[in-house]
Amino acid sequence: MTRPLVFCPTMSTAMWQHPITAKQVAVLKEFGYIEVPCIAKKLVCGDEALKRLMAEYKQLTLNPPEGIVAGPVNEENFFEWEALIMGPEDTCFEGGVFPAILSFPSDYPLSPPKMRFTCEMFHPNIYPDGRVCISILHAPGDDPMGYESSAERWSPVQSVEKILLSVVSMLAEPNDESGANVDASKMWREDREQFYILAQQIVRKSLGL
Repeated sequence: MTRPLVFCPTMSTAMWQHPITAKQVAVLKEFGYIEVPCIAKKLVCGDEALKRLMAEYKQLTLNPPEGIVAGPVNEENFFEWEALIMGPEDTCFEGGVFPAILSFPSDYPLSPPKMRFTCEMFHPNIYPDGRVCISILHAPGDDPMGYESSAERWSPVQSVEKILLSVVSMLAEPNDESGANVDASKMWREDREQFYILAQQIVRKSLGL
């Protein structure tokens, strides 16, 4: 049976087409796509992952959390999202605008995404390369180190919105036992005033000042 062809409006010619299944077309049409973007290669990752991500994106668009903007980097790839997180009020990160990338696995939501800030950050729960270390982003099940309960870790009932809200809370209230950034953890515990000074420098850099 011949599979339908999907026109990719982002390409310079209609010759760039990709065959996908009728079920996948139905998923895309359900979310308002008429001319389907070129995401056919990603569709092999699974209809359920795509459908879930599209539903979450739609929900975030309709009811965006305060101080958070998030969505696919481009229409060709629903498995890579960009987020902008505003520094929470009454914290040392207040006023900052911090960009991050979320990368979703092919079996999402069974497995959690990975999140990485793409700007300079200095925080106990953020690795020097920007990767976020927080319970909700850890794989389901028991923590082999015994620090987290299974209820704190990822499960399929969690969502992108919950992740981002957890990160906002993390910025406001660091967990200095995490050890993702040992220097930041030590400074948060022992020299809070200096930590605030460095955080404000990062805020200004995030604004291009």
